[in-house]
Order: sequence, then structure tokens, then C-alpha cells
Amino acid sequence: MPEQSPALVADNILEYPYTRTLGPVIGRFMTSLRGGRIEGIRTPSGRIIVPPTEYDPETGDELTPDDMVEVGQAGEVTTWAWVNHPRENHPIDHPFAWALIRLDGADTAMLHAVDAGDEARMHTGLRVKAKWRDERVGEIQDIAAFVPEGD
Repeated sequence: MPEQSPALVADNILEYPYTRTLGPVIGRFMTSLRGGRIEGIRTPSGRIIVPPTEYDPETGDELTPDDMVEVGQAGEVTTWAWVNHPRENHPIDHPFAWALIRLDGADTAMLHAVDAGDEARMHTGLRVKAKWRDERVGEIQDIAAFVPEGD
């Protein structure tokens, strides 16, 4: 059997660096979060989308900051998945749930972490409320997590 050459090994870093400006709609949403408020956007059909989008998903029409409205800081879990072993980049360092949460006054659900303390507390229909970071900078992590109402 002929002698084989050692395998060649090289580090490969795959990146897609880019910069995206937030624009007027998402920029206002992030500014609202910094101020401790959650805003959605009203479509021409009257639906409230949270987080807001720049275009109506039904018609493709452009939506503007003039269409934005404040929604509640509490809502209902519509679906969820439990994370037993959080990873380093997760927002919570102990078991938690990723959940879709339909906030009061919204017609769509937004994805965020729910710090329920125990998987047994999680269920579809659970009422949760926003728990804000002490220092907010205008990013989605300004909401540290959602927690069950009454906590």
C-alpha cells in the first residue's frame, strides 16, 4: 500500500460583513424600545404588525412611521420551544423558552425569550409581560425577556 500524504488543513473563515441602515420604520421601533415602549405598524387593512415592517405583507405597499402605533407590553404566547441548555450567545444563561408572543393590540406575534423559570410553567396561551433592561440602547435586547404576568 503506498504511503499517503498528510491531510492539508487550513482555517476558513466565512463572513458576510455588511452594514444596514435601519430606515425610518425600524429606526423608530428601536428608538421606541430605548424609551421603554413597543410600537407596531398599522396596515391599510387595519392589522397591527409587531415588530413593524416597511411594507404591507398583503399588498406590498410601503408603510411609513406615520402608520406606527403603540401596543401593549404584555401579551399571549402563541407557540414556544424550551431550551434546556442555553448557548453562550443566548440572551439568558439558564433554561428558557423561545416563544412567539402576540402583544395586546397586535395582530401578529413577535419572537422573543420567555424567562419562565421552569418548563412546567410554559404553555400556549400563557400571559407574559416585558422585562426591560436597566440601560436601554435601542435594540431588541432592550427587552431582556418576557416573564409570566404576576412575576
